[in-house]
Amino acid sequence: MAFDEKAKVWKNGSFIDWKDATIHLASHVIHYGSSVFEGIRCYKTKKGSAIFRLREHNRRFFLSAKIYRMPMPYTQDAIDVACREIIRLNGLEEAYIRPIAYRGYAALGIDPSRCPVDVAVLSWKWGTYLGEKALKEGVDVKVSSWNRLAPNTMPALAKSGANYMNSQLIKLDALSDGYSEGIALNEGGTLSEGSAENLFLIANGKLLTPGLADSILPGITRDSVIRIARDMGIEVSEQPIPREMLYTADEVFFSGTAVEITPIRSVDKIPVGSGSRGPITEAIQERFFGILSGKAKDKWGWLDFV
Repeated sequence: MAFDEKAKVWKNGSFIDWKDATIHLASHVIHYGSSVFEGIRCYKTKKGSAIFRLREHNRRFFLSAKIYRMPMPYTQDAIDVACREIIRLNGLEEAYIRPIAYRGYAALGIDPSRCPVDVAVLSWKWGTYLGEKALKEGVDVKVSSWNRLAPNTMPALAKSGANYMNSQLIKLDALSDGYSEGIALNEGGTLSEGSAENLFLIANGKLLTPGLADSILPGITRDSVIRIARDMGIEVSEQPIPREMLYTADEVFFSGTAVEITPIRSVDKIPVGSGSRGPITEAIQERFFGILSGKAKDKWGWLDFV
């Protein structure tokens, strides 16, 4: 991933140069992690560039702000427009879009209420998160020594900057041991998610995924996978899943905006199924990427054309 420093950034209602998209060192967000954000992808399709599930992503953006009592100074419609315009202005056919709202510069202290809520939208080119080969060959992961956030400590349903300190620990723990990614358990010892991905298992032809009460982020791609699978006639269950099912499942994969749909070929050095991408994972991938490319029918209206 490389940033284009000639690009523009939407900030507080205006387009500014990338180099001018700065904040003061005394901004509240730097000291206390007081931000919420989104990750959204724009794909090149047969009909032109299209943002994947823009409305749903920005709805979650605003709900995250609501959970953290951050009064948004713009409407969701305004942020939707900014996301489309930043793609056009930066001349991107495919891109990653990052809306972010944060507590800015005014005062320091735990109470953030005196600090303004600043909002920005960035865009840049970002390829496959875990590598191009990962989509076909899968990745090797470990169960992390770090758990996901316990209930009633920090809100897992909010996509906030502070929450991602936990994600960094999970990711760094995995990388230091030679794995591509880590899988975290929740406080109860059942499966939660990866550092920045939702988790799916396939056992006996049934698709399993941890539920919203299992300290997971309600992923937009997760929801897409569930809809696609049910439309394909695959039974889906959102439920608590014991750790050991990672070792006995027929297939396991990650989902997420960055990771898209990436198979997991081994967990803790134990091969998943045959140790390669399974047929159900591949079928869901094919349908998912078919919609994103415009080759398959977008029956749910997920593509928002720029």
